[in-house]
Amino acid sequence: MPITTNNLKVETKDFDKAQIDEVINALHAGLSDNFETVSVSQVNCPDLTQEPFSLAKEGICGRPCLVDIGGVPNLVPLVKRDVYYDLSHLSNWLDMKEGLAIGAGAGPWKYVGVNSELIANFAFGSGTIEKSMSYIAKLDPETEKPIVETLPPGENNCAVLLNLLCSEGKPGKVIKVECKNRKGGLNFVSCMRNAMWKRFPCKFLGLGGVFVIKKGKAKLHIMPDFSEKPLNSDEEVASWLKFVEASSPLTCLSVFVTSDADMDLRVEHTHCFSSYGEGGHYHYDTTPEEVAYEGYFVLGETMYRVDRPTETHQIGRD
Repeated sequence: MPITTNNLKVETKDFDKAQIDEVINALHAGLSDNFETVSVSQVNCPDLTQEPFSLAKEGICGRPCLVDIGGVPNLVPLVKRDVYYDLSHLSNWLDMKEGLAIGAGAGPWKYVGVNSELIANFAFGSGTIEKSMSYIAKLDPETEKPIVETLPPGENNCAVLLNLLCSEGKPGKVIKVECKNRKGGLNFVSCMRNAMWKRFPCKFLGLGGVFVIKKGKAKLHIMPDFSEKPLNSDEEVASWLKFVEASSPLTCLSVFVTSDADMDLRVEHTHCFSSYGEGGHYHYDTTPEEVAYEGYFVLGETMYRVDRPTETHQIGRD
């Protein structure tokens, strides 16, 4: 049985406030250092249930918050197999009757059969998952060939860690970001996070949303099955991971914060999927001269830290 109960420790911290115009200016300035063409603006949220976004609800507005469940210390050096979460409790942790959850985590190995990447995309209600459009990306244990598949209705679990943007899933005002032709060394998400940190060094801010890599290719990783050998460094983690190159269009679900705010947060995490069977953990685009991004983001109002590991480290957080 998953360890998740309503008695798990849930810590909360309100994000600091920032004027939307200042956020837009900060993102535009930072992204312009990294991309040839940049546009950042506030717009009405489009219907994100439509392709290529394909979310479980139409919007990402209404009490937007970020959620960090478990953490990398549950995965490395050695996995803690008893850390297994039932996400039907999400509404209780957030005191939110219904909403949308999107983000990146570790898949339910008891169902999948092996360790996997979870691309979380589901509508939740009070004590239930109402509509799941989540994917997992795994490696075939015999061939190591990547496999991306949807999770069936009723499979509501994840293992060891998960980072989410949650909201009531409503339409509203969002930040639209468009970038083309990368000229700098940072990936799309790290560039936005660094831009926010530079502009607001004394503020704790978090953003989440969905973006599409419309042109070009991207480097992803997919976790193999759990390592039986302790992974004690970033180099050992990198050697364990399976890296792949995926083609556009790729739909990416992403969260990032400007600092860990003494809550042992993962400061950025992005997983992606496609309609043609590719997906995994996003690292960066590999075709900078042709890449094109389009994304929609919201500022979080509250950070929820669920089941923070009692022992921690900084290994394997890339």
